[in-house]
Amino acid sequence: MTTPRPTFKIGGDAEIRRLGFGAMRITGPGIWGAPADRAEAIRVLRRLPELEVNFIDTADSYGPNVSEELIREALHPYGAAMLVATKAGFARTGPNQWTPHGRPEYLIQQAYGSLQRLGIEQIGLWQLHRIDPVVPRDEQFGAVRHLIDSGMVRHAGLSEVSVADIKAASKYFKVATVQNRFNLGDRGSEDVLDYCTAHGIGFIPWFPLAAGELTRPGSLLDTIARNHHASVAQIALAWLLQRSPVILPIPGTSRVAHLEENVAAGAITLSDREFCELDRATSQRQQR
Repeated sequence: MTTPRPTFKIGGDAEIRRLGFGAMRITGPGIWGAPADRAEAIRVLRRLPELEVNFIDTADSYGPNVSEELIREALHPYGAAMLVATKAGFARTGPNQWTPHGRPEYLIQQAYGSLQRLGIEQIGLWQLHRIDPVVPRDEQFGAVRHLIDSGMVRHAGLSEVSVADIKAASKYFKVATVQNRFNLGDRGSEDVLDYCTAHGIGFIPWFPLAAGELTRPGSLLDTIARNHHASVAQIALAWLLQRSPVILPIPGTSRVAHLEENVAAGAITLSDREFCELDRATSQRQQR
C-alpha cells in the first residue's frame, strides 16, 4: 500500500502536498529569457500533476515573466487542487541581475501582471520577494494588505526575512509562508524555521539541495544515501521533510528525469538515528 504523502495547509485552508516544485530553472541562463529546451520545460510542468505535485512556486522576476507564462501554457486551466504561488519585489535588467524594488505601486502593479500571465482571478499565495531596504517596510507590508483586501491575493508570505520582520508584517496581514534559504549545508535561518514551526507558518526553503562538501564520496550523507539506494539530493530532501512539519521544499529542474528523482524523495523515511546524525553533523559544521 502506498503511504500517503504529507500535506500542509497554507493559511490554514489551502492544502498542498509538502514536496512542491520551484519554477525558476525553467527559464534561460541567468534566470533570463526563454529556456534552452522549451519543449522539455513544458513536459516538466505537465508531469507535475501526474506525479501529484500540486504546489508550484514561481515569481514575476523569473525570466522575467517567462516562468509564469510557461506555467499557464502548460497547465491552465489549473485543477482545484493546484496552488501556483508567485512573488514580486525584484526588478530585472539582465541575466543574474536582481534589484530590490519595493515601492507599493510597483508591487501592486506586478501582482496584477501575475494575475494576467497566470490566467487567474486570484493569486492563492503571493510573496514579497525581498524587503526593499530603501523603502520603509511598513509601506511594503501595507501594499500586501491592499492586495489581500482587494481580493487579488488570498494568502501572503515573505522571503529572506528575520523573525522581527515576520512579527512586523503580522501587524498588517497574516503571514502564511516564509521563504528563506535553508538546507543541510546552510542552516542560518534555524531561528526563523523554529518560529514558523511554533506558529504554523509554512517554511519554504529555497536552494534546498545545496549541501557542499557534505556530498563528497564517503561522507555521512553519501553513506546514508547508499544505504537507501538513493541519491544524496534525495536524502537532503528527505531530511528537510522530517526536520519540521511546516517545511515545504521546492526543488526545481528543467528536466523530467530530475523532477521524477526529486519527487521520489518524498517516499524516503530516514531512521531516527540517520536523521539525528545528519542533524548533529550539520549543526556542528554551522558552529565552526
